[in-house]
This record gives sequence, structure tokens and C-alpha cells, in this order.
Amino acid sequence: MTKITAIIPTLNEEIHIEDAIKSVDFADEIIVIDSYSTDNTVKIAEKLKVKIIKRKFDDFSSQKNFAIAQAIHPWIYILDADERVTTSVKKEILEAVHNPKGKVGFYVRRSFYFAGKKIKYSGWQRDKVVRLFLKSKCKYQGVVHETIKADGELGFFKGKIDHFGYKNYNHFISKIHQYGELKAKELHSRGKKVTAYHLLIKPTYRLFSHFILKKGFLDGYTGLILSITQGYAVLTRYIKLWLLNRNVK
Repeated sequence: MTKITAIIPTLNEEIHIEDAIKSVDFADEIIVIDSYSTDNTVKIAEKLKVKIIKRKFDDFSSQKNFAIAQAIHPWIYILDADERVTTSVKKEILEAVHNPKGKVGFYVRRSFYFAGKKIKYSGWQRDKVVRLFLKSKCKYQGVVHETIKADGELGFFKGKIDHFGYKNYNHFISKIHQYGELKAKELHSRGKKVTAYHLLIKPTYRLFSHFILKKGFLDGYTGLILSITQGYAVLTRYIKLWLLNRNVK
């Protein structure tokens, strides 16, 4: 019960994949589940002798749950390709699987970096995700910002992993459009309508929330840029939903 399978979902992550794989060298099995990358992601992964599964992407939960079902070992560590497990967290992972103290999974906090700067505020100061868990007790749910549904108690690691969220600003914007499209499809399937509130108030409030309430101003111009972009993300989601509702592609 102490062995770990690390799973790394990928799509065109050639600049990250080698460091990501090396970051989980503590795992007894490493799976890269790739959504048919068109760059060198798979070639690099193959050289590092990990298990590679190719699967067409539908949503984040389905992709991860599919990979989890292929895992050999009881403990799963999910690593996004742009994350790195730090030495302190690695030690906590190994201690947790040997003595989980009744926990079926563990949250880990993340240190977020953008444009070469560590972001201390702007909404990322409390960023945490479940990364280590028992596959028999936990499952992903949700289409866009997937979450873990756990049959049991979750613990917390003290250390933080590093999160290099975006390669550059173009990558940031492309991710916003990817998430926005998935979320719009989900809302469309539920019959959600778009009003002026969604196009005017919600984006403005998101910007205000990240820059003022979540203290983005303490991150300087970087915090302002991130806050504006978060507002744009909300606007993008509802524009895409509006187009779907009008059957416009």
C-alpha cells in the first residue's frame, strides 16, 4: 500500500515535460497521458522511459480518471506539467504513503510564478489542490476546474510545490480561451442564458476582486495585469456561451 503512480496530463508541453518527469522521480510508476501533442512532448517522455497513454481530450476530469484507472499502484500523485515537486513536499509524500494517519488524500499548496516573478497575492496566496490520494477512495469530478470527490478525510502538506502556470502571455490567453470554451459548453448544456450582468458586472467584479480584495495591488503591475486578465476570462466565458446559445461558431 506504499507504492505510488505519478500521472502527468500533457498537451504540447515540450518545455516542461522533462523537468516534470524528473520532479516525480520518487514514484514507482510514471504515466504521461497525452492529448495528441503536436510538438516534442511525447518524444522527450519516451526517452525518459515512462508509460505513455494517448487519449483524445474531452474534459479534465475524464482525462485524469481514465489515467488513474490504468495506474498499477494504490497511491496516485497527479502533477500538471507546469508544476514541480519541491524537496520538502517529496519528503512529506513519502511519509504520508507510509503512514497516512487515516487520510485518503492530501492537499498541497502551490507557489505561483508569472513572467518570472513569484506571485504572493492576486488570488493565488491560498492556492491549494489535492495531488496525492488513494485511487480507491478519490475521483475527479467537474468539467473545467476539476475537483476531487473523496470518500474519507483529506490532510494538508506543510510545504509548497512550484507552479509555473504559463509559458508566456500568449499561452495564458490560449488557456483562458480553452477553459472558457469548456465552461461555456457546460453552461449551455444546463440552459444558462446570458444577460448584461454576465457581460458587464461579473467581469468587472472579478477584476476588482483579484486586484483589491485579494490584494493584487501588492504584486504591482504584474498583479494588475493578472487581475485584468481574470476579468477578461469571465467575459470570454460568457461571450462564448452567448454564441453557443445563438448557434454561432
